[in-house]
Amino acid sequence: MIIHVRLFAAIRESLGREQVALTLADGATPEDAWRELLRLDTRGQLAARRTNLAAAVNRKYAKFDAPLSEGDEVVFIPPVSGG
Repeated sequence: MIIHVRLFAAIRESLGREQVALTLADGATPEDAWRELLRLDTRGQLAARRTNLAAAVNRKYAKFDAPLSEGDEVVFIPPVSGG
C-alpha cells in the first residue's frame, strides 16, 4: 500500500523535502513508516528524534502501532516549546 508522509521541522530539514510517498506492506503502522524514513535519512540525523515524536494519521493523533490503510496521510509531530 502507499501512504503519504508530510514532513515538518527538523525531519523536513534532514530529508530535504516536504513530503514523501512510502510503499509499505498491508498492516503497516506509523512505526513502520518511521523506519522507512530512517532508511531515507542519509545523514543519520533522525534516529535520535523518535522518542520525542507524536504521530498523527489523517490529522488525528495515533499510536505508533495503529494500523495504516492505503492512502493514509501520516505526520510525525516534533515537540513544541514556547513560553
